[in-house]
Amino acid sequence: MFSRFFINRPIFATVLAVLMVLAGLLTIHTLPVAQLPEITPPTVVVSAMYPGASASTVARSVGVPIEEQVNGVENMMYMSSSAGSDGSYMLTVTFEQGTDIDQAAINVQNRLNLATPKLPSVVTQQGISVNKESTNIVLFCALTGDSTNRYDALYLTNYANLHLTDPLSRVKGVGGVTAFGGGNYSMRVWLDPELMRARGLTPADVQEAIRSQNMEVSGGSVGTQPNNSGNAFEFTVTSQGNLSTAAEFANIIVRADNGGILRLGDLGRVDLGSISYAATTEVSGREAALLGIKQLPGANALQVSKAAREELERLSQYFPPGVKYTVVLDSADFVDASIHDVMVTFVETALIVMIVILLFLQNWRAVVIPMLTIPVSLIATFAVMKLLGFSINTLTLFGLVLAIAIVVDDAIVVVEDCSRLVDQGRLSRRQAAEKAMQELTGPVVGEVLVLLSVFIPTAFISGITGQLYKQFALTIAVSTAFSGFNALTLTPALCALFLTPRKKDTTNIIYRAFNKGYTASENFYKKGITKMLAHPAVSLCSFLAVAAIGFVAFLKWPTSYVPKEDQGYFMTSVQLPQGASLERTQNVMDKLTDMVMKLPEVENVMTISGYSFMGGGASSNMGSLF
Repeated sequence: MFSRFFINRPIFATVLAVLMVLAGLLTIHTLPVAQLPEITPPTVVVSAMYPGASASTVARSVGVPIEEQVNGVENMMYMSSSAGSDGSYMLTVTFEQGTDIDQAAINVQNRLNLATPKLPSVVTQQGISVNKESTNIVLFCALTGDSTNRYDALYLTNYANLHLTDPLSRVKGVGGVTAFGGGNYSMRVWLDPELMRARGLTPADVQEAIRSQNMEVSGGSVGTQPNNSGNAFEFTVTSQGNLSTAAEFANIIVRADNGGILRLGDLGRVDLGSISYAATTEVSGREAALLGIKQLPGANALQVSKAAREELERLSQYFPPGVKYTVVLDSADFVDASIHDVMVTFVETALIVMIVILLFLQNWRAVVIPMLTIPVSLIATFAVMKLLGFSINTLTLFGLVLAIAIVVDDAIVVVEDCSRLVDQGRLSRRQAAEKAMQELTGPVVGEVLVLLSVFIPTAFISGITGQLYKQFALTIAVSTAFSGFNALTLTPALCALFLTPRKKDTTNIIYRAFNKGYTASENFYKKGITKMLAHPAVSLCSFLAVAAIGFVAFLKWPTSYVPKEDQGYFMTSVQLPQGASLERTQNVMDKLTDMVMKLPEVENVMTISGYSFMGGGASSNMGSLF
């Protein structure tokens, strides 16, 4: 008999249990933590910029060549693109579940290289990025100034891009940092059309003049070999590089003929401004720079949020006077709260199970054995979750909560039978354990196999739905398998060591009251069964009625892909008529902010005018509010 080996060697059974617990404890801290399993397919994002171009021009000149080449890349499911009125272009390529995201990014980059020669030169000069990204923004951070308003959104966004984006991107688990707001500082040239026409110039002439005179030049050196003039020193020639001030740009020579010089400042105005004025950002009615921090696929959301907050706190020591940061939205807060609630439910379930065992078996030693074996099965499950690539999320934890009933059932069956044989007084504890396992080995193995046959097929469900429910079902299946193993090894070994006969006449008032109530309910149940057997037609009709009610309720009950839960924030997308100015959109967003801020439950309001998270991308007639 398989269990006899462990009954005779309880130390060996204990060592196996300790090893399983250690394996689970060592891996539990390395598992990703998220609200739900990684159900969204892996995505690769291609980003480009065509300054000054309209959305239709970007789609035609940039989008079409890129999409023609990228379309059909290996394991691609679908792709979607957006072209903004600010000249931005973004292509999101979605791949099948299980695709290696690193290899997918390489494949997209190879396809993109084929399209690069067909793109406008200004687009390639700006650079085209290929990033593997998660669509999940873990944290929104806002940079704001003090009440003196000495820092506008342009300054704050430029500061964030220079001093915050790179350090935050290096945080472990961060997939990307996106800045929303005024953009970076740039030198803007405002040309006067009448002056340009009078002098017979085009914008292309101005661009060529700027390009040829705003450049780095290598000046060479003086006095180096093979010069044999006997110089005592060698010098490297340095020259002025890229221009940096508005006055220097205004002094660029556009044309020089007939003894006259036409400078850039003679054709219009040159000043320092934003690279783009296509969007504005505010937090609770104040100008701000927004940073959206995305996590890598499979990263631990809680650790990413914590590490990002710590990095922001470190960087805040170097902020200019009056600048501060605020975490406006942190999705990890909901993940932390939901996991905390599941853990509370986990503990409550374990306590209820302990009370039930104590009331029915009325033997503290019989309670201790399941309470020792249950954690072994559950903790060991985390080690297999690591091997299967699972994460700690609400579904896997919920599966473990449900698995408690299954795990404890195997232990209770063994303990109850051993306790019964010990109470009879004819067998010793070891003999009772051996006899009980002779009777129960087959049923325990059969129960485990039946449960595995129910849950394991879920692993073969394809698509996003399969990814969602596979972790839930396989978590239960793994814990069930460990439970069956412990029921055949650790539980009988502990029974042979700890069980003692139960007192027949208990003086505990709680036990006596429970026994009396249980006997009464048992008699009532027997009478009910007798009457049901005497009137089978009534029983059948009652069963059919209950089944019909359940079926109708199943059809009428609301359905959803995942349960709707309060995550502590809501998002609103605003869309004005096509072609509406950014100023009109900003006015609408300001009115919405005033309305929402009057609600006592609202802590912060974050608005982005000129950009929509609902698929619209950058457009002057759209806005988003959090």
